[in-house]
Amino acid sequence: MMDEATIVSILTTYGYWAIFFIVALESSGIPLPGETTLVGAAIYAGHSGNMDIGLVIAAAAAGAILGDNIGFWVGREFGVKLLMRYGSHIGVGPPQLRLGQYLFMRWGGAIVFFGRFIALLRILAAVLAGANRFDPLKFLFYNAAGGICWALSFGLGGYLFGAAIHRVAGPLGWIGLAGAIVGAFVLWRYWKIHEERLTKEAEAHFERIDRRP
Repeated sequence: MMDEATIVSILTTYGYWAIFFIVALESSGIPLPGETTLVGAAIYAGHSGNMDIGLVIAAAAAGAILGDNIGFWVGREFGVKLLMRYGSHIGVGPPQLRLGQYLFMRWGGAIVFFGRFIALLRILAAVLAGANRFDPLKFLFYNAAGGICWALSFGLGGYLFGAAIHRVAGPLGWIGLAGAIVGAFVLWRYWKIHEERLTKEAEAHFERIDRRP
């Protein structure tokens, strides 16, 4: 976490590039306060007039999109290889990998889009999408849509409502995280109950793909 004075100091020194790089690094999988930086920059723009809110939002959206694409590439290039090599130690073999890819094909768009608004998922969603071989073009669309909506929501919120948005953004993120944990548990239970059926569906799906000319 960074306080307002720290954010102002960074912004006055590095300007819009600070927003861009902090958000991009967080989105690529490094736990940095991207949302706090965006909201702080928006509040600073509204109170001081020294920054243009349009450029603040643009820098945050661009950083989110670029960072997520880096995270997606990391997951795609290294995530599957690591799981193939070490997954057996945690009960993840080829059938589980194919099932994960199949489920991500069905619901990956929602995970990528809404993950942008949820603490922790904002850091991990892109890497998970890459590791589960989510379609790159679909990822680009949902990633860009989520990044732009997120930057607009919190950028305009900070600009229009000032420090009050700080009291909302943090709790909303943690509520979203709690909801995501509950949702993950429900999905895990559904998975365990229907794993055999879903695995057969996944295998049949990929067999059809493999048979295509």
